[in-house]
Amino acid sequence: MKTTFEFADTTAHFPSDDESGRVGLELYPTAMNPSEAPRTAQDIDMLVQVKLAGDPYSGGFGQGHTMRNSLSLDAFKFTGREVADGEGQTAVTTSLENGRGHRLEHRLTWHHGDAAAGVTTTFFNTSDSAVTLEMLASFSLGGITPFCPGDTPGRLRIHRFRSGWSAEGRLVTESIERLHLERSWGGYSFFNERFGQVGTMPVRKWFPFLAIEDTEAGVIWGARLAWAGSWQMEVFRQRDKLAISGGLADREFGHWKKSLAPGESFTTPAATIACVQGTLDDLCDRLTAVQQRAAEAHPEVEHDLPIIFNEWCTTWGDPQHDKVVAIAQRLKGTDVRYLVIDAGWYKTEGTEWGGAHGDWIPSPKLFPHGLEATAAAIRETGLIPGLWFEMETVGPQSEAFSKFADHFLQLDGKPITALIRRFWNLEDPLVISYLTERVIGLLERCGFEYLKVDYNETLGIGCDHPDGPGEGLRRQVLASYALFEKIRARLPRLVIENCSSGGHRLEPSMLGCTAMSSFSDAHECVEIPIIAASLHRLMLPRQSQIWAVLRQADSMHRLAYGLAATFLGRMCLSGEITELSDDQWELVLRAQRLYRQAVPIIKHGRSRHFGELGESWRHPQGWQAVVRSSGDELLVVLHAFENAPAHVEIPLGGWKMASRFPGAEADVHGDVLRWCPPQDFSACVVLLSRTR
Repeated sequence: MKTTFEFADTTAHFPSDDESGRVGLELYPTAMNPSEAPRTAQDIDMLVQVKLAGDPYSGGFGQGHTMRNSLSLDAFKFTGREVADGEGQTAVTTSLENGRGHRLEHRLTWHHGDAAAGVTTTFFNTSDSAVTLEMLASFSLGGITPFCPGDTPGRLRIHRFRSGWSAEGRLVTESIERLHLERSWGGYSFFNERFGQVGTMPVRKWFPFLAIEDTEAGVIWGARLAWAGSWQMEVFRQRDKLAISGGLADREFGHWKKSLAPGESFTTPAATIACVQGTLDDLCDRLTAVQQRAAEAHPEVEHDLPIIFNEWCTTWGDPQHDKVVAIAQRLKGTDVRYLVIDAGWYKTEGTEWGGAHGDWIPSPKLFPHGLEATAAAIRETGLIPGLWFEMETVGPQSEAFSKFADHFLQLDGKPITALIRRFWNLEDPLVISYLTERVIGLLERCGFEYLKVDYNETLGIGCDHPDGPGEGLRRQVLASYALFEKIRARLPRLVIENCSSGGHRLEPSMLGCTAMSSFSDAHECVEIPIIAASLHRLMLPRQSQIWAVLRQADSMHRLAYGLAATFLGRMCLSGEITELSDDQWELVLRAQRLYRQAVPIIKHGRSRHFGELGESWRHPQGWQAVVRSSGDELLVVLHAFENAPAHVEIPLGGWKMASRFPGAEADVHGDVLRWCPPQDFSACVVLLSRTR
């Protein structure tokens, strides 16, 4: 039976042991030859990870730290493999059974042309009695590293990305030794690092991403999860080689278990895995590139990455018809295409934007002619009108908060309240009917073609369900997906923006549901370019909406600093545009024109990072550059922070200057791009073309 498969330049190898029935999954660059050291059954890390309630846990002092390698898993034996080709993809399905009427199917899939593969695991209960899952991983990848025998001291590093509000995507790189993952002398005790998040803000504390680098072989393995609820990833070591796995947060980590009646099955969220001889940037290119298909499925208007204006940092939750129309008139004839009315349009007297949401009745005071008239006025200027909703939660100043008290999610029989917010039960037909009328109906009646979906709290450990709060949370996440699909089906021309207090939902499943995402709530912070650059490794820049808030009091350098950052993703403007001077406004228009030229590179390019940064993001020092290439074009976005050097140089080779913003401080000298920052906290954007 075939045990190796190639996709792009990567080999997927399924090592197996006939006597024990164990089978694993390992990846390596096809052009490289892994070490062929003799293997025992214990050397094969299983390609699936499962724990059934009532079965013994693993030994090695594992209970409470990991649910991997339980005795549930030991009972499963390899039974077969099927390969299917069709619709531009290949799927390899590996089956295992445990003799108790339970079957596992591990499915590895890759689209032809992709350099990364998707993985899911399905559990089938074909027995005559119910069974309860306590853990089922989406993926498990072993044999790291195959390029050195023994326990490979000093050469393995782990890459992860931390996240926090207005501080998304900080790279953390640590050695195996520093994380205390060296093997024990006897190989009995294991060492592991299990991490993740619990709740419905999937990018909270960590991104669902993990990479392991063999620094001497120059090979890096990585995975990311597509799931908007509680998740976990794990680095595991008991003997020489490392294994990584991840999926839904299990019973220990995320309060999850799932009962399956006879005949039922359960499939995990999808993971994406890749391996490359190269750098972390190379690996991240592969993991994010697979998102292009989902991005292309959104309305055609999105294909040339329109510029957005959002009035949040203009009115701060107090939008009014006259103010919005004045903004629309200022934007008329520019390269801006979307004008978004943000939170507060539904407020009543004495209420706040963050507590009044839930009824979704436009304020007659703020919009005396109705939202229809405001949307129509926006369209008359040639812009596409957009509207903000936080549709999955309800505030205490709304009528819905008390009127529909029995239709919110509960824990221990009481509504879950996070400070002031409660959460709709999205499996409740009344709730879906209500949201269909109040959200979808309003968008449709008024002719809005852009929807900003915010989500400003997390559900926590979950909600009441017979299987426990973790399963309740999982079902709420699936219901949230279904709501997004309902909106898209009803309003196929609608462009949807994903926001969750900025960037708390920047994971593949939500990125797939929506055309673009708010990168952060760091609207006016000096760290904007640092966050935006870091996110290139975690999402497509074409989907990363980056704000430049324009103030009348800003110097030209400060305006240029913010505008330049938007070239790291989707340009979104806000602020006091009706009050800018002619010179300030001309600078904004220049940035817009150059942005339109850069769109093909932003949409299709590959990014590389340069710079020398201090540890603080809030008080950044040094400089950074992101070089993004696409074919014969190159985009370079440079930022200087405090204590910036007098000049910086970036080796390029074979490029000539095409355009630049804002001034002439950057130029090409031979094979080097040289930039002389005019002062601290300045920026420069350069477009280059290939020399012939």
